[in-house]
Amino acid sequence: VYSCCYLSRRLNQLSSHDPLWKRHCKKYWLISEEEKSQRNQSWKAIFISTYSDLGRYIRYYATLKKAWDDLEKYLGQRCPRMIGSLKESVQEEDLDAVEAQIGCKLPDDYRCSFRIHNGQKLVVPGLMGSMALSNHYRSEDLLDIDTAAGGFQQRLGLKQCLPLTFCIHTGLSQYMALESVEGRNKYEIFYQCPDQMARNPSAIDMFITGTSYLEWFTSYVNKVVTGGYPIIRDQIFRYVHDKECVATTGDITVSVSTSFLPELSSVHPPHYFFTYRIRIEMSKDALPEKACQLDSRYWRITNAKGDVEEVQGPGVVGEFPIISPGRVYEYTSCTTFSTTSGYMEGYYTFHCLYYKDKFFNVTIPRFHMVCPTFKVSTARMVSGDAVVLILVVFFLRPPETNHNEYAVDEDEDSTDTDEYEDRRRVLDIPAPSGRCPRHT
Repeated sequence: VYSCCYLSRRLNQLSSHDPLWKRHCKKYWLISEEEKSQRNQSWKAIFISTYSDLGRYIRYYATLKKAWDDLEKYLGQRCPRMIGSLKESVQEEDLDAVEAQIGCKLPDDYRCSFRIHNGQKLVVPGLMGSMALSNHYRSEDLLDIDTAAGGFQQRLGLKQCLPLTFCIHTGLSQYMALESVEGRNKYEIFYQCPDQMARNPSAIDMFITGTSYLEWFTSYVNKVVTGGYPIIRDQIFRYVHDKECVATTGDITVSVSTSFLPELSSVHPPHYFFTYRIRIEMSKDALPEKACQLDSRYWRITNAKGDVEEVQGPGVVGEFPIISPGRVYEYTSCTTFSTTSGYMEGYYTFHCLYYKDKFFNVTIPRFHMVCPTFKVSTARMVSGDAVVLILVVFFLRPPETNHNEYAVDEDEDSTDTDEYEDRRRVLDIPAPSGRCPRHT
């Protein structure tokens, strides 16, 4: 409209109609009435000045700006320290300089996000989520553009990949492929996972976390601001809760949320590491004499082949919690599978405090654990130094439930998962100390 207004008097009149520009300013740039009054400009002038600066991002800006605004508002009330670690936006010349430095073009959605916020400082907690177990801690920072450019990869296995996140405790990063090389799709986002069985050290498997920066970032923000990820001790913990993973027995409700840990998993050999968080709560309306104490646990663990393992033991995390009306008890634990998915279910045995000879079972709902979509890179040495790289994309399906088809292989999957359970309502975050134990 702005360009055509010089060709037609009518269009020229339309182009000066401020309400027309108001709609576009709100739609594309999310300009509010308050912001307009502060600028003391017409809607047309605001649109033109904004477009001259951000016009190349008009397809992405409103979506990303809303995501950042929602995230800041949500975390500002719950994790103000994390909001304080965000960096101010960068300018076009800064992004152009990075492109010249790395020799690759940055996608427009990525550039647009950094015109709003330039990532965050390398601090704990990280904006992109945390995870804590008894001797393992991860917290991912969203890297600023200069740090990301410094970590740009040209080595075999990660050629032309840009790090998006970084954990200062584990060294874990999520990468974005800037070109379609080594079997990756352009702008695909993934966790690297070295193939421990290949002769070629450049053979790297990949757990896929996004198909583009826009999809990756906005889907994460949506899970945070809708309460999909819990906030614990001012940190975002990336546990996913299925609304069906809730079971009520009498006055006691048990709910479960789960998370996949790529840094402790591998495709070759097949070893998939999961953590789960269990919440046990007694209704506040329960009678005082309903107070009880947990005595033991029973687990039925099934992998994707249908192999079944049963585990029974005293207490949880070495404790025997007392549950009374209105009280909540929470703990975390972990397990591993040799298959890409599996599920667990079982029950707790309690005894009443007022009637010590009365025992009863409380159902633990079935909860599934499925690793993300991944690409497998299998290197095989052929005729000297030649390497054949085969890439296959696995799209995972729900686990099978035929428990009699295969024999149980106790060397592959976890047995008593509670041996590594973390404790209570508030997670104690330990100092980093290597890899999390894997019980077999």
